[in-house]
Amino acid sequence: MVANIYDPDKRKLLSSLSHGSIFLSALVLSIGIPLVILLVSDDPVIKENARESINFHVNVWFYGIVFGILCWVLLGWPLLFLLFIGQWVMPILAIRHCFQDPDEPYNYPFIFHVL
Repeated sequence: MVANIYDPDKRKLLSSLSHGSIFLSALVLSIGIPLVILLVSDDPVIKENARESINFHVNVWFYGIVFGILCWVLLGWPLLFLLFIGQWVMPILAIRHCFQDPDEPYNYPFIFHVL
C-alpha cells in the first residue's frame, strides 16, 4: 500500500479555501483565490478541488446572467432565488466534504466543466 505523501491538513485548508472563496464576493477576486491555488499547489486533490471551484464560479456567473435576462419576462425571479440558495448551499456542502474526506475531490452536481 502506498503511503499518502501529502499533508491532509494542508489539503483540508486549501481545498476548503478554494470552495469557500465564493463567499468573499461575486467579483473576480473570488475566482482569483482558487486560480492561484491551482497554479501554486502540486497536490492533485487540491488542484482538482480548485478546478471544480473555478468551474462552479463560472457556472454561477453564467446562470446569473441568463436568469437576470429572464427577469425581464418575470420568469427569472424564482430562478435567481434558486441560484442564490444554491450559491450558498453548494459551497458549504463542498467544504464539509473536504473536511470529512480530504483525499477525495468534491464534484458539484449540475454544472458544466470549463477546465
